[in-house]
Formats: sequence, structure tokens, C-alpha cells
Amino acid sequence: MVTLNHLSVEDPGDGSPLLAEAAEAESPTPLFHWPQAIAKTDSRGVFLGRRENLAFSLVLLIGCYSAILIPAYLPLDEVEDLRDDNQHPKDPVLLNRSASLLSGPCQPRWCMNHLQLLSLSSGLLDIPVFVQQEQSAPWDLSPPLGLQGSEKHLALALASLPQPGLPASLGSEGHCRRCVVVGNGGVLYGSHLGSHIDQYDIIIRLNNAPVSGYEKDAGSRTTIRLIYPEAAPHSANEYKNTSMVALVVFKSLDLDWLTSVITKQPLSFWSKIWFWREVVDDIPLRPENFRIFNPEIIHKTGQILRKYGHKQENTVPTLGASALVMALQLCDQVSLAGFGYNMQHPGARLHYYESIRMEAIKAQVVHDVNAEKLFLRELVAAGAVEDLTGAL
Repeated sequence: MVTLNHLSVEDPGDGSPLLAEAAEAESPTPLFHWPQAIAKTDSRGVFLGRRENLAFSLVLLIGCYSAILIPAYLPLDEVEDLRDDNQHPKDPVLLNRSASLLSGPCQPRWCMNHLQLLSLSSGLLDIPVFVQQEQSAPWDLSPPLGLQGSEKHLALALASLPQPGLPASLGSEGHCRRCVVVGNGGVLYGSHLGSHIDQYDIIIRLNNAPVSGYEKDAGSRTTIRLIYPEAAPHSANEYKNTSMVALVVFKSLDLDWLTSVITKQPLSFWSKIWFWREVVDDIPLRPENFRIFNPEIIHKTGQILRKYGHKQENTVPTLGASALVMALQLCDQVSLAGFGYNMQHPGARLHYYESIRMEAIKAQVVHDVNAEKLFLRELVAAGAVEDLTGAL
């Protein structure tokens, strides 16, 4: 329907021209001027009107779809979270308990002694943390549980690392160390544990969990950030106050990416298309600040988790559980912050830095989170590790 000069003119749809009198109602055209009138109507009335109507229809259609679809992706309690100014700790009792823990002296061999009581020490201790050139561990498993089939890629990556093994600052004997593994869980939001986390000797973070803007809850220092290429932070701010980045290998191409980042030689376009999302090209750290995470830790963590879960095939430990086992190799005392999935509250935050809800974890099939929770709960109950955020 095209409306001109308050008159409605319907297109007959059979290819015949519209009546000129309707388009030129204010100035009737003499009969012998009909051809000129028709041309004028076609050029000014019909064609411009159709384009305008088409544009208006598209805008209206997009608006309708937006009104229907966008609310479906917004949790019902989103407004409540956005209004939360996070000025006060949500659990002062946990905050005071964390402060009390830090006020005491470091206890040498604390984790090891408690793990021995659980008969877990033989499987979870004495594992090299980083891959070394002279390492003789069996690589008869494919990534991420081993490095079978990635030997050439590994050799190139190790050649680019000035110091592939454990740095002296983390491996010196006789110094009692405290580790904290900062998980990405929403339970960390509002904890106000940031200043406590920064007091630990070794602070381990996971993937692209941000520090910038979340210092109050998550702290500002990072000793080791475990990442795989697709989850490496893109912002240079996230690498400030970071001592080391350790690559977790899920495929051979990940090692090529690490070599590229260290040597500043960009990957080819054909290599990049095999990543499932865009990867960062540059990480503002020196070559000596990179390492390769030992996949044997993931493998042995998975072996332990089989005792707690029913999923036997096609599951791998989360990076959080593997980071905990890593911390057991490095420190005398280990604490966890931001761990624990509360499936009884599907509307709770899944991560401390975004509004995705807990129910989203049900869609993943790669990890057995229930088995991991039982495993972590046993360690906490035995006193082998501390749960700073109280969700285990």
C-alpha cells in the first residue's frame, strides 16, 4: 500500500501502471499528458516509495525479532546483579577466616602430610610441572593427556624457550611456600578476597579470567596463568604483574601457536583457521616467561577422578582441578578461591566476571564436574587444602 496526498493507491499487481490522477490529485494532468504523468509517477511515486517501504519493513522486522529474542538470553535476575555495587563482602566470616589463615606461619609439607593420610600421595605428587627437553615421561597418549603425535611441534616450541623447566624461584629447597589457585567461579564475586590473594607466594590463574577491574575480589598479581590458545586474554592489561604463562596443549597446533608468540613470527592464515575462535598474536612477556604445562598432570588427575565419578570415557579434568594438582607440586600449603558449582541454584553466577548462569554448565559434556567436586571436598574435609570461598 502506497499513500500519496492522503489517497490510497493499490498496485494491481498485473504490471499495469497506476492511475496518474491518484498520484497527481492536487494538479490533474490533461488527458494528452498521460505519458509524461505516468513516467513522473513511476519515477517519483512508485520506485522511491517501494524502497522506503522495504527499508521500513526491514527495520520493523529486526525490531520485532530483537524484542522477542534478546530477553530470552537475559536472566531474570540480571537487573539485581547490575545494581549490586559490591561494596561489602557477602560473607565476612569467610573473609575473617582467610585473614586468620594468612596471619599464621607457613607450615612446611602440610599438603603432603595430609595427602598421605588419604592414600593419594603416590598418584598426585612428584610430577614435573613443566615439559623439559630432557624429560623421559611417556608420551603414548594424545593431547591433552600426552603429546603423542606432536613430537616435531614440541621440539620447535622447546627450542624457542630459553628456560623450559621449573625456574629457580619456584624450585628452591628449604623455602615454605603458599599457593592459591584462583578459579573462575561466580562464588568469588563479592568475596573481597583480592588483597588476601595477593599475599600468597604463588598465584595460579586460569585461561582468560580477568584481573583488571576485579582486583577487589580476585587480586592483582599472577604468578602462573594456565591457558590454551583460544582462551588466552587479548588485552595486554591482563598480563601486567604476571610472572609466567604456561601453555596447556590440546592439539599439535597449540605448540605452533606458542612458538609463534615467543618468536614473533605470525602463524599462516591456513594455520589460524583450525582454531575454533580467534587467537591472540602477541603476549607482552619475554621468552623466558613462557612454559609448557606437563600433560602428565592432566592424565594423573583424570585417573584420580575416575574413583569419584561414573563418566569414564571422553572426559578430561577441568583446568581448575589440574591447576590444583600443579599447586601440590609447588607449595607446602594450598588454598582454593572461586571453586564449586552450586547446581541447586541454576540462576547463580557461573563466573565472577560475567552474567552467564550456573545452568549453562549442564550443557557441557567434556568434564565430570560432579566427580571433581567430590574430589575437592575430600581434600578440604581432610585439611589438605583450604577453600577460601566456601562453596565446596
